[in-house]
Amino acid sequence: MAAHPRYQGVFPVVPTIFKESGELDLPSQKRCIDFMIDAGSHGLCILANFSEQFSISDDERERLTREILEYVAGRVPVIVTTTHYGSLICAQRSRRAQDLGASMVMIMPPYHGATIRVPEPNIYEFFSIVSDAIDIPIMIQDAPVSGTTLSAAFLAKMATEIANVSYFKIETPGAASKLRELIKLGGDAIEGPWDGEEAITLLPDLEAGCTGAMTGGGYPDGIRQIMDPWFAGNRDQAIDAYTRWLPLINYENRQGGILSAKALMKEGGIIASDVSRHPFPAMNPAVRSGLIETAKRLDPLVFRWGK
Repeated sequence: MAAHPRYQGVFPVVPTIFKESGELDLPSQKRCIDFMIDAGSHGLCILANFSEQFSISDDERERLTREILEYVAGRVPVIVTTTHYGSLICAQRSRRAQDLGASMVMIMPPYHGATIRVPEPNIYEFFSIVSDAIDIPIMIQDAPVSGTTLSAAFLAKMATEIANVSYFKIETPGAASKLRELIKLGGDAIEGPWDGEEAITLLPDLEAGCTGAMTGGGYPDGIRQIMDPWFAGNRDQAIDAYTRWLPLINYENRQGGILSAKALMKEGGIIASDVSRHPFPAMNPAVRSGLIETAKRLDPLVFRWGK
């Protein structure tokens, strides 16, 4: 792992942009990428759940990975989500992402549907198989959507024993306590203890020692206003910024969800359409209105960049 930089900062999830017809909209996708970099993202994550990866075909996944990495062209590091139930397929996806230029892969533990889960020894083997296939870091996404309990002790064990497992996006209840325990148990093997969930728990997670935040993509500039002073040692300024941005963070996390970043980008003229793919439900118009109103009070770059 010494050959890789230690990634930290704001690494928001890139939404996948569709036309009204449901087809990929690559010109809007590229404008989205440019905006997110200009808004201060230290890096990007593609094909995550907030990218609606569950609505994308394998061919589209390949195309998006290739075209986005080519378009970013090293301006910032890019994390590619390669989650799959099958160990071999996840390893192949991860190797392909590395070959195309990914800086890291993000993976949830293997699961399927509401009931198919995998015991710890098999999860350990799963991440070992993926690690053996690549030379870049693996971020384990510890999120309720997988329905899989990953204890801090088990995560630390994988970090210390599996070569490329070194980053952890903690999105479970009590994230700050879990981050503290993970850092304590894993020591230097925990290269990246990260926050997720749109930054709704960012301040306590920073207090616990997190070094990165994977948020929604609509306002990286706002998240930077929290994290920059924190890492500069100005705790009071970071708390003030968190207090200002928290209503919008809360709106995204608890109301608008996955479609929030696209709604903000559409309102700002960055992308042509903010639709999702059927059968994912559209955002309630009243929620969208509240999201936009809440965001406009903060004057984020998303409303000015495309003008």
